[in-house]
Amino acid sequence: MKTAIRIDDITPAMDWEKFHAFRELLERYGVKPLIGVVPDNRDGNLNRGAENPEFWQYVKRLQENGWTVALHGYRHLYTEKKGGMFPLNGFSEFAGVPFGRQVEMLEQGRNILESHGIRTDIFMAPAHSYDKNTLRALKQTGFCRVTDGFGSRPYRWMGMVFYPVSFRLEGSLKRKRGFTTMVVHTNTVSEKDMEKYRRILEEEDVISFGEYLEQPVAERTVFGRLAEYLLALAKRALVKLRS
Repeated sequence: MKTAIRIDDITPAMDWEKFHAFRELLERYGVKPLIGVVPDNRDGNLNRGAENPEFWQYVKRLQENGWTVALHGYRHLYTEKKGGMFPLNGFSEFAGVPFGRQVEMLEQGRNILESHGIRTDIFMAPAHSYDKNTLRALKQTGFCRVTDGFGSRPYRWMGMVFYPVSFRLEGSLKRKRGFTTMVVHTNTVSEKDMEKYRRILEEEDVISFGEYLEQPVAERTVFGRLAEYLLALAKRALVKLRS
């Protein structure tokens, strides 16, 4: 299975030491990921140190060098106890919020990125949580792609193209065909995690996210969406049991 990488929670005050370490690892293998940039971060849990005063210039350079950028929500604040259409979690910044407000949040987030010369049509929902109003609002505000879902290739649903993430990484990539995304949170990455990522980059077929975006898109059926929803619930239950 070909595996792309996405890095969540890119903010001015993130853990830059860990981010740079992971970036160096990716560069060693020539892999360019998707990064989810929070345009107006208000989530204190994502602040791990001093703000980088050149944050926006840095993100723009990454994009110019082939990294792919996604809008990672608006302020990364979980105001709703909703799992939405992909319930990996029971909380959300978008799912459960009225349609008009979601449009405002997306417009404001997009405007912040564009004010710094960064354009994207890809949405990364905080906590993976979104609902039908989110998809409607995304279309209205010029977004057409979402990094989420389960599956082995990109698919189209409700006018949006989804790029699935991995249900499980360990021991599963070599046995399958198709494409998926490995989700990484560099703020909380440990040495054990880094060793796992080194092994995956060394042994698996890891690609840049731009290659993932070039793959043919399939149509997703109602039954496919139902299966995905149930898988998300199952993974959520498994995570709770392990914790």
